[in-house]
Amino acid sequence: MTTRIPSNRRTAASLAGVAICMVGLSFAAVPLYQIFCQVTGFGGTPLRADAGSERILDETITVSFDASIESGMPWTFKPVQKNMDIRIGETGLAFYTAHNPTDRPVAGTAVFNVTPFKIGPYFVKIDCFCFTEQVLKPGETVDMPVTFYVDPEIRDDRGTEEVKGLTLSYTFYETDLPDGYVTAARSDAGNGQSVN
Repeated sequence: MTTRIPSNRRTAASLAGVAICMVGLSFAAVPLYQIFCQVTGFGGTPLRADAGSERILDETITVSFDASIESGMPWTFKPVQKNMDIRIGETGLAFYTAHNPTDRPVAGTAVFNVTPFKIGPYFVKIDCFCFTEQVLKPGETVDMPVTFYVDPEIRDDRGTEEVKGLTLSYTFYETDLPDGYVTAARSDAGNGQSVN
């Protein structure tokens, strides 16, 4: 009986260690999955590039823009235009508008995808508001740009030959204010300045 108690404690400690590791891995899984998707275009995740395409086709494709917010996110968020016809390979510029109707600063991060999913590897972002966290002051409204192109290799893929349009979707969810922002706000308040 005395030999079972240490054995039970070892088993309990081992199980607790496994549970802690699983919780840690679950938090690491989201950023690792996002990195995987951004590199491969998996799940309709657009790729990233530093510059536009060197090849532009005469064929156009329709890009539709969609916006939503996660439950509890106080912003309003919508595309400035619903659709854009653009030549394949041509650099496009679109805007989304976000508004913070609250009396406090709110930070948000956008997640995104492209549908149909098989288009993800051919939709390339050059610059996007979704690459960084956004902070809107109380009552602030901003237009946020996304610069992109559709890779001409889309027409070399038999699985995408019939695709004439795609949808770029963003969902904003609330995040914690950055530490530097909170510090700057407190400093301004201490100096008698209004923090808006």
